Amino acid sequence: TVFYDGWILRFADGYTKRANSVCPIYYSTENVERKIEECEKMYAENRLPTVFKMTPFVHPSDLDAILEDRGYTLVDRTSVRTVQLGSFPEFDSAACSIEEAVSLQWIETFIRLNNIDSKHRGTIHRMLSNIRSKTGFASIYHKGEVVACGFGVIERGYIGLYDVVTEASHRNRGFGEQVIRSLLQWGRENGAGFSYLAVVANNAPALRLYEKLGYSEIYEYWYRVKRCE
Repeated sequence: TVFYDGWILRFADGYTKRANSVCPIYYSTENVERKIEECEKMYAENRLPTVFKMTPFVHPSDLDAILEDRGYTLVDRTSVRTVQLGSFPEFDSAACSIEEAVSLQWIETFIRLNNIDSKHRGTIHRMLSNIRSKTGFASIYHKGEVVACGFGVIERGYIGLYDVVTEASHRNRGFGEQVIRSLLQWGRENGAGFSYLAVVANNAPALRLYEKLGYSEIYEYWYRVKRCE
């Protein structure tokens, strides 16, 4: 991670845009065009495309238009949603296993369910092992095999849900919802009163599920990616 005049630059060997992007979230003082060029140079030196994670709160406020003029394409518009956990009913999570430390077995399952290239195994393990807040890694079993997984991170009264995924052949059978409800119950048992998550805006099935669970949008973010010449 590099802190550059109010912008946070993250590098994670190319695994996910979120972990390999510029986050322009704090006040900026330098010339913006020069800063963008410097970011492009740093990402090129790391053999990565230059990606900006954009929110309605970026600095400077016209950065999105500036990036568009420089040939950056808008991709992956994402909805950030929250829900209060007080009204959630108790949930029978017997089919769900939650571990509070990431295991190699969980990572292998996560890679399999997401069809992730195994070359990212080491990066994923380092990223998840380095989380310092209380974390729960959930797995749902069906006929002795893990068919869905995800993880939650508890911080300052919130549990954030990440990477909830169900094996393709077992989708639309409620396994993803079981992961979510199990993690929310675990979070509440460990002091969380609220939950947040992020969902890509065109993922209609996930949006329906999160609306059913009471999540409501608080803001959107999106990415600006430099087009290849």
